Amino acid sequence: MFSFLEMRFVDLIDIVLCAYIMYAIYKLIRGTVALSIVVSIVGFMLLWFLVRALKMSMLSGIMDSFVSIGLLALIVIFQQEVRRFLVMLGTRYNLLRKYGIDKMLAEEDTDKSFVSSIVQACENMSRTKTGALIVVSRNVGLKDFIATGEELNAEFSQRVIETIFFKNTPLHDGAMIVDRHKILAAACILPVSHNMDIPKHFGLRHRSALGITEVSDALAVVVSEETGNITLFDKGVFVHVGSGVELGEHLEKIW
Repeated sequence: MFSFLEMRFVDLIDIVLCAYIMYAIYKLIRGTVALSIVVSIVGFMLLWFLVRALKMSMLSGIMDSFVSIGLLALIVIFQQEVRRFLVMLGTRYNLLRKYGIDKMLAEEDTDKSFVSSIVQACENMSRTKTGALIVVSRNVGLKDFIATGEELNAEFSQRVIETIFFKNTPLHDGAMIVDRHKILAAACILPVSHNMDIPKHFGLRHRSALGITEVSDALAVVVSEETGNITLFDKGVFVHVGSGVELGEHLEKIW
């Protein structure tokens, strides 16, 4: 009589996975225009179920046509959110990172020199209020964004960073993309975040830093040209850094 209330262990797993996916999607689209679109889609689906239940054949046929192409339309509309979701899955469950295998393969001296160079350069640029945007690549490749700027493949050092962002140099406007060994490119164009929750005083440099961390697993460091403040962006969130020492502590935690 109450067979419909029976629940298997597999059903419990199914519910938990669906809840997790819905929560992950909500986190990705929270604070964006996409959230209102999702609410509209949910409303449309509820109306569609009601129309089918009432057997309104003409209206049901029209709505069926929209539903049949709905998946393709969703991919087009939410391509940025879909990419962010896949990047999140790939980086969060990357076995090499999870078990620290990539860290064992990396050279500790190189990492320490890398962090020290960024910290010293940002401290100096903060003191002189020199605007800068440094993007550090990790597992996800940034070739598409590197192609928008000037490829350098230069040795990584504090002096080179400060020289590139010096106000009278032709490469100072735009983002510098680096890895732990080289400066890959400068004057690169990045996607701008449309997150409505970020502070109003954030300019294009900060929005671009947030944007690149939303569509990839890269992190970004911004030095404000107006205030000299240093801000660190990672995984679509940001933290204001009060000093070079604090920046170094954050970077050392990441690596």
